[in-house]
Amino acid sequence: MDVVVNGRFLSRRITGVERYGREVLRRLGGRLRVVRPEGWADGAAGHLWEQVALPGLVGPDQILWSPANSGPLRVPNQVLTLHDLSPLEHPEWFRAGFALWYRLFVPLLARRVRRVVTSSAFVRAKLLRRFGLPGKHVAAIPGGVDLAVFRPDAPRTLDLPPAYLLFVGSLQPRKNLAGLLEAWRLVQGAAPEAWLVIAGAGGGAFRRVTLAAGGRVLFLGAVAEASLPGLYAGAALFVLPSFDEGFGLPVLEAMACGTPVAASNAGALPEAAGDAGLSFDPCDIPAMAEALRRGLTDESLQNELREKGLARARSFYWQNSADKLREVFESCR
Repeated sequence: MDVVVNGRFLSRRITGVERYGREVLRRLGGRLRVVRPEGWADGAAGHLWEQVALPGLVGPDQILWSPANSGPLRVPNQVLTLHDLSPLEHPEWFRAGFALWYRLFVPLLARRVRRVVTSSAFVRAKLLRRFGLPGKHVAAIPGGVDLAVFRPDAPRTLDLPPAYLLFVGSLQPRKNLAGLLEAWRLVQGAAPEAWLVIAGAGGGAFRRVTLAAGGRVLFLGAVAEASLPGLYAGAALFVLPSFDEGFGLPVLEAMACGTPVAASNAGALPEAAGDAGLSFDPCDIPAMAEALRRGLTDESLQNELREKGLARARSFYWQNSADKLREVFESCR
């Protein structure tokens, strides 16, 4: 089956959505043709290319795969990957224009395409309920982790404190960084040598967050892809305190690097972490602080989480994601 890939995402900074698209694309095989805009791919210019130019690049007997939350309305023979619905459910986390576009456009697109793919059963259930889609219309295919890249012996390339608690992700309201900083202030005394390291940058779709750094907090900004595995591998504990996630790839990446994980119990994070990480309510700051304290100070627990995390990471691999997606393409014949 001929598949055309909507490659607009390839021009963007790599976050979880872009990593998913790149990793699955590398492994799909078969007759693939990637098309992408020549110029700027974000904002109005990117949407214009996607809605006006892209449909003319897809033949009548071809299927289009759009891996990054948006695609052209004029191509019904399309498989759309929707990673989450937070702009519909929490527009206050996003810039007004982006939230309005998502609220108006995405329901139309999801109902029009042949199949929708998402990364978790949690988001699949919300798609079925919110858009009134039939069960066979939506497939949940989890993401993966590249164990050749994310591994415990990944080289450290950044100048960092000798002991640190790590967050990796976009700086946006959904990630609950204000709550993390408050929990960190509560737990600092129990781990006097440790720092909190925050890696990530904001983005055009999100409302800005204002964060008061406090003591022993290091903001790295966006980190180069080559430095990310070593950043994970050198951490004493990785934390993802989000209010919502469509899956949670950083959890698997940290586990694959042999780093203990503490993650909130919100969204689809329990599907990513399973029983291999510490869990807490993202709205309960003392509970988050206690999870951080245990993860940073209890050596026996750290070893247990490390072993469980390595085993869990091995059960999520990108080739499986690609194979399952290929099955979805075949179902559209």
